[in-house]
Amino acid sequence: MTDLWMWVLLACATAFAIKLSGYLLPRSVLDRPFVPRLAGALTVGLLASLTITNTVASGQRIALDSRLLGLAAGAVCLKFKLPYIVVVLAGAVATAVGRAAGLP
Repeated sequence: MTDLWMWVLLACATAFAIKLSGYLLPRSVLDRPFVPRLAGALTVGLLASLTITNTVASGQRIALDSRLLGLAAGAVCLKFKLPYIVVVLAGAVATAVGRAAGLP
């Protein structure tokens, strides 16, 4: 077995152990007010980091291209609390316009 598969299996076992610990914790621990706030903050942080990474990364380098236009268009739509489908479509159209204008 290669080292890569060892790390993959270790990550799977760790994720399973973390999930299992949630079921084994007493209800009094999970009912504390900071637990939902922490879960919400971690979720937002993870999604933000994934969004930024997928927007500006191209392999091992930073790429400032038309994807930033799509992200900006989506952010503006979210600011105005438009429906999710409008956010996605606005981002796609802005990215397509950027690429049609010659941005990579």
